[in-house]
Amino acid sequence: MSASNRLTIMGTRHVAAAGHYLAAHAAFEILEAGGNAVDAGVAAGLAINVLQTDKVNFGGVAPMIIYTAKDKKVHCIDGLGVWPKAITPDYFQKKHGGKIPPGVERCVVPAAPDAWLTALARFGTMSFAQVASAAIRFAIEGFPVYPLLSQFIQTHRADYERWPSSAKVYLPKGRVPQVGDVFIQTELGNTLKFLVDEERRVARKKGRVAGLKAARDAFYKGDIAREVTRFIEREGGLMRFEDFADFKVKVEPTVRTRFEGIDLHACGPWSQGPCLPMTLNILKGYDLRAMGHNSADYIHVLTEALKLTFSDRHNHFGDPEFVKVPMKGLMSEKYASWQRSRIDPKKAYPEMPLGGDPKRLETFKNIAMPVPQGDEAPGPGDTSYLCVIDRHGNAMSCTPSDGSDQTPIVPGVGILCSGRGTQSWADPTHPSSVAPGKRPRLTPNPAMAFKNGKVLMPFGTPGGDVQTQAMLQVFLNINVFGMAAQDAIEAPRFSNYSFPGSFEPHKYYPNRLYLESRIDPEVNKILAARGHDVRAWPEYTWLAGAVCTIVNDAKRGVLHGGADPRRPAYVLGW
Repeated sequence: MSASNRLTIMGTRHVAAAGHYLAAHAAFEILEAGGNAVDAGVAAGLAINVLQTDKVNFGGVAPMIIYTAKDKKVHCIDGLGVWPKAITPDYFQKKHGGKIPPGVERCVVPAAPDAWLTALARFGTMSFAQVASAAIRFAIEGFPVYPLLSQFIQTHRADYERWPSSAKVYLPKGRVPQVGDVFIQTELGNTLKFLVDEERRVARKKGRVAGLKAARDAFYKGDIAREVTRFIEREGGLMRFEDFADFKVKVEPTVRTRFEGIDLHACGPWSQGPCLPMTLNILKGYDLRAMGHNSADYIHVLTEALKLTFSDRHNHFGDPEFVKVPMKGLMSEKYASWQRSRIDPKKAYPEMPLGGDPKRLETFKNIAMPVPQGDEAPGPGDTSYLCVIDRHGNAMSCTPSDGSDQTPIVPGVGILCSGRGTQSWADPTHPSSVAPGKRPRLTPNPAMAFKNGKVLMPFGTPGGDVQTQAMLQVFLNINVFGMAAQDAIEAPRFSNYSFPGSFEPHKYYPNRLYLESRIDPEVNKILAARGHDVRAWPEYTWLAGAVCTIVNDAKRGVLHGGADPRRPAYVLGW
């Protein structure tokens, strides 16, 4: 008997899962029209840019991992922008007392448009016009407001009211959109249509790839770049036209580990991606099955392993083009074994553990630590997610993002300029400090697992600092405890916050551990006795993430898709 509220969706040709049900449908239509996983993934991503406009934006980020079955290669597109050339490492210390304020000063170059178009050009088969058609329709004609969107805008009403251009979109006629209202974004739709027009103008004579380049140039080297950077300059920001014109997303190797015969690929240390394989390396030394799912021992060990990994994230991770990240050492079995020895099976770390030196196998004082917070609850993370596996065995895993409440919508263009600067540190001593041309340390981190040389499962989630924690639990639910995809996603979750948060002002909640209330109350008592600061979440909360995955049963030729009911995620298969 299934423990979930929804069925695991099964298909033998192709399956798409996404953070919003209409985005899953957009991907499915492309698959049915003959497109591959990348075509469908980009269609879903563009649709999410419109449908989950509170948490994702076309002017934001879109890190992705792509598998091409023909050559059996894994590719990672960072989909992450960089700080403008005019920024200085001490800019925020001198001008804002060490804070990175809301508004255009925290803007980095929008990377999502280049990521979508680069993926299409290198790995897709369709035009931008084809894959953007659903997104354009949702923007121009509108879509029905769902509860989480209305709730978010209500909560952040004052943030939207700071900028007339944002209020115009998110507070139409001066009111919060209600559930069932039709939400329209005309300027965003017109921007997407403009890119389609530029693509068609060139593609007619020079072909598909040249058309995609024309769409890209229209954004980064044409009228859109000029309009966005003029607005930012007027608002007091540092972004200029040259920052757009010189930008290009990076295609980089993944970080990978092997766990119980499964090869897991994650994004690099310009994101929190390596946290997942690093945590799995620590957990290899435990018999997790014997502990029992969501037992006190299990939750304790996972939480303590995650604390160690997040300490490494804080002390080591940053843009590898600017910071020497000891990735080889951090991923070594020797270091994982040493980290494992630091876990007390009966006692919780009361704070974030000290930093670990993977070369010397010794601790050091944590750098740039914020003051611990009081009794308030941690804020939610934004973002969405999508994944696709097609009939050829290609796969895409992508975590598009950028919330709309901290940076203004650019009037006339309908997008924001990525506010991911919020994930940098104003302190120049931190590895993810501000610098010209540097990438912030990104929370969105899609993953993809393989078994016997074939895709096993693309997976990911929204949720900021909860992402790695939710992804880890679903991965183990499936691959250690043998749960079906949907059961694994709906199983009760937990998350700790015993580390400086990734978002400005990087709030720190030492030893804080939240558990969904479906977890046995006796477990909570045992964890509290071990020193965890245990707090209750509702039975199902969107704060615990919204994981989507597709699990490939290669032996039987069946794809099993799951989507998280904690948010409006859905999955479709055929």
